[in-house]
Order: sequence, then C-alpha cells, then structure tokens
Amino acid sequence: MSILVDKNTRLIVQGITGREGAFHAGQMLAYGTNVVGGVTPGRGGQEVHGVPVFNTVREAVETVRPNASIIFVPPAFAAEAILEAAENGIELIVAITEGIPVQDMIETVQYVRSQGVRLIGPNCPGLISAEKALVGILPGRIFKEGPVGMVSRSGTLTYEVVAGLSARDIGQSTVVGIGGDPIIGTRFIDVLQMFEEDPQTEVVVMIGEIGGSDEEEAAEYIKTMKTPVVSFISGRTAPEGKRMGHAGAIISGGRGTAQSKVAALEAAGVPVANTISEIVDHVAGILKK
Repeated sequence: MSILVDKNTRLIVQGITGREGAFHAGQMLAYGTNVVGGVTPGRGGQEVHGVPVFNTVREAVETVRPNASIIFVPPAFAAEAILEAAENGIELIVAITEGIPVQDMIETVQYVRSQGVRLIGPNCPGLISAEKALVGILPGRIFKEGPVGMVSRSGTLTYEVVAGLSARDIGQSTVVGIGGDPIIGTRFIDVLQMFEEDPQTEVVVMIGEIGGSDEEEAAEYIKTMKTPVVSFISGRTAPEGKRMGHAGAIISGGRGTAQSKVAALEAAGVPVANTISEIVDHVAGILKK
C-alpha cells in the first residue's frame, strides 16, 4: 500500500499554463500520475501536454472528477486557489507555492481543516508513493518502491536521503514533504499516524529542522508507535534569532533549538543520526532485524 496518493489519484494542476505548472505537469505525467486536468482562469478550452484546461476548479470537478489538486499559483493568489479547491470537494491539496503571506495561511488552514480536507504545504516539494504516483516536484527517478516511509520539512535533505536509501537497494513506500513555512496544513504527527496504519511501511524516517515545536510533539506520539522511527535534525549550528533557509527555521526565545528536538526524540527511543549516511545505516539495521 502507501499513504495519500496512489494509482487511484486523479489530479488537477492549478496554474498548469504557467512555466512551473506546465513543466511539472509533464514530469508528473511521465512518472505515471493520472493528471486529469488543469485550471487557469481565462485559459479554459486549451490543452497542456494533452491535458484539458478549465477556467475554474468547479468546471474541472464536474468534467473530470479529480480527487486531488496541486497548486502552482503565485503567492498573492495561492491561498485563494487552495480555498477554491477545498470549496469544491477536492480531498487532497498540495501547495507547492513559496512565499504565501502567513496571515493568508492562518485563515486558509483553519478553513481547510474545518472541511476535512488534507492540505500538504505550502512551500513544500509535494509527495510521492514510489512507482505509483508523483504529486509534486520531487525527482521521480531516484525513488524505488519499498518499506521505508519518510516525512520531512526539507526538500533537499529528502532527496539526499532517498538517493542514499535507493543506492543501498532500500525502497520507499511514500515520501511526504510537509513544507518549511511556520503555518502548514499537515504536520509531522499527522503523517506519522498515517504511516503507523500503513502495512507497507516498516520503518519511518523523520527529517526535522530548527524552529517551532513540531518535532517535540511528534516525539511524544512516537512513544506510542509500533513502527520504528529514525530521525535527523538539521540546523544544529544555527545561531539564535537568525533565519536559516525556511521561514519556519528560526530559533526564538530558546524554543525550537536542535538540541531540544534531539533530546525529545532520544527520550522517545528514536535514533538521531548525525549524517545522511548514518540515517541509511540505521534504517538498514532496523530492516535486518
């Protein structure tokens, strides 16, 4: 199995006629994702990569019956695009856009959750169920199907870890990039719960970073899990009060330090790797048991 996306995913691309939307729609189609349509206001009736374009999400829903949407819409309009998808019954929304105003996302996340819709992101690379469906900007060629689930705040580190796993012939079930912004739709604990219920996933890799308290809260949940977890925390040398990469990667008032996250995870019995290669070694050791 897998979580969130698979061969039954019917995807629309909001912003499909833009440069990024068109390029990644092509990449997702090439991977085998069932991209059934795109949405760009004023461009209805066109096609991109043979995929029909609609003016609104409602038109797309009525015509091609999508159950998922990916957002490649500029920051000023991205929150509105997420709301449009949620209002029209899309079950899974993946927001790739970076730079959406925090105030916009506070209101948007509240609404999406009230509708029972799953939002991944924003400012994320998306997700992939290896050899089933790619919904995002992840490089599909490095993934192979297998027993390792992964959830991460960092896109680049995700790719490095996956490449290391695949090089050791260790495949992945689903890999989820939850995004690095302070306000996101899906958190570590949400994805961990899904992996815990997934029979394909035998071990989970959680890649965190400085800022916020999601990793500490996840550590409390991990104490109740049967599925083993391996972790990595980036930003250990970051100075307090300085933003490091992601908008969410900032230590403030002593909260969100790498040391506090490592301590919480180790207290939960989670091995915390110091390097990418150590993550792979830990996973390999668990799978051999």
